[in-house]
Amino acid sequence: MNLKRYILICDLKNNADLISEYEEYHREVWPEIIDSIKESGIIDMEIYRNGTRLVMLMETQADFSFEIKARLDSQNPKVQEWENLMWKYQQAIPTAKPGEKWVLMNRVFKL
Repeated sequence: MNLKRYILICDLKNNADLISEYEEYHREVWPEIIDSIKESGIIDMEIYRNGTRLVMLMETQADFSFEIKARLDSQNPKVQEWENLMWKYQQAIPTAKPGEKWVLMNRVFKL
């Protein structure tokens, strides 16, 4: 199987209570969200945190498309509910485009 790997970043609001709530939601992500992630072609996903910075690692099928995922998400009321809830905790990094939450990282080195 030919996989792709993507790394994205996002920030959390600098509030210990909100960070704790955010992590609690991610201990039991809603099943509809897990289903939508898998149905879009994402095979594995992990999120790491250091302070307020989040890093997401995604492994996807070779034909994965962010555009298709965005379209599917926009048509899924439960995903929209989740995303709106997560904005309570997240904030865009300074280089994000308007409305963009998770920003794709560019690889600058590979061993």
